[in-house]
Amino acid sequence: MNASIRKLAAISSIVTAFAFVTPFAASDACAQQKAAATAKQLIGHWTLVSVKNEQDGKTTEPLGPNPKGLFILDRSGRYALMIFRPDLPKFASNNRSTGTPEENKAVVLGSLAHFGTYSVNEKEGTYSVRPEASTYPNWVGIDQTRSFSVSKDELKLTNPSGSRGGTSTLIWKRAK
Repeated sequence: MNASIRKLAAISSIVTAFAFVTPFAASDACAQQKAAATAKQLIGHWTLVSVKNEQDGKTTEPLGPNPKGLFILDRSGRYALMIFRPDLPKFASNNRSTGTPEENKAVVLGSLAHFGTYSVNEKEGTYSVRPEASTYPNWVGIDQTRSFSVSKDELKLTNPSGSRGGTSTLIWKRAK
């Protein structure tokens, strides 16, 4: 082989390698930009669509088919979350302090609220909350990490260690 053919072969190899690698590099850059945009998209007010819990191969809707809830994440890294069954019983006494054991149990099992700080790990597609107060006190002061995805005006959260055990998946819609 003469020198000019070897040069052409080397150049051809470089061009082929560049053509093969460039789409992956561009795709990786787009994925990183998308992750950064997703973190920004997490900020705002969200209303609850559904809560599903999977444990031991069984899926349930612990808050019923039409749960109510609000999730607020602000730009400063603070959040508040409240979720409820829509059919919570009213207290017959009309006084929270004198609820019956059954009424109190229904409210505890049918609601969850907590607030505190949050942070986002864009690379992992996760966010962590650190509750300062919660109706489930076991979470107070402990980082809770969940995976999330945002698609248009829908937020999907997955908690691998839900307060009821198992894995909880929550679907939220951006509040208008």
